[in-house]
Amino acid sequence: MALKFERVGLAPDYVDYSSALELQQATHQKVAAKQQQNTVLILEHQAVITAGKRTESHEYPSDQSTPVIKIDRGGKLTWHGPGQLVGYPIVRLPEPIDVVKFVRDLEEILINLLTEMGITCQRIEGRSGVWVPGDGALLQDKKIAAIGLRVSKNTTMHGFSINCNNPVDVFEPFIPCGITDAGVTTISEQLGRNVNPADIVDALEAHMLRYADTLAENFTPEP
Repeated sequence: MALKFERVGLAPDYVDYSSALELQQATHQKVAAKQQQNTVLILEHQAVITAGKRTESHEYPSDQSTPVIKIDRGGKLTWHGPGQLVGYPIVRLPEPIDVVKFVRDLEEILINLLTEMGITCQRIEGRSGVWVPGDGALLQDKKIAAIGLRVSKNTTMHGFSINCNNPVDVFEPFIPCGITDAGVTTISEQLGRNVNPADIVDALEAHMLRYADTLAENFTPEP
């Protein structure tokens, strides 16, 4: 199998961001060296705001109640915390290396997952992630899943987040992903019922496994 999953911590066992980053880095080192199979870390974070490399000074939050951590992924600011499912695919990319295709494959996996749940969602030209489309007039497009990556030694880090039943007002003190003309939504808001991250983990893993051979190089870890 080209892909394995590690459930690091789900409610109530929220994972501190710094601890998760250390685990990502250690896992990345082993996967890049083919000492460990391609691994997807799945978890819920304690509340944190992360700032990608393209974050500009005016985009930082006005409210300092939530810690802000600068990290080396692409993109700008986003929030992680309880009620949001986070996945960190740490995988060796298949040859020829195509990072854009990897992002598009992740988007398609998430779209398929959410569509199966009964949510109308799609890509939006010029924006990464997965969106619930507005009506072009009164209703804004709303982001339901975000993607932000880094690739080093042909191996990915960081990944995606899916808003399940987290509050959406946590995004208000800053400009999420640098987008000023759209909003944020959750699975629970769209379906009108409470959906926890733990409720969708099995389905997420199943959808990712269907793409395993295109997402990741298939290799046998070295002893």
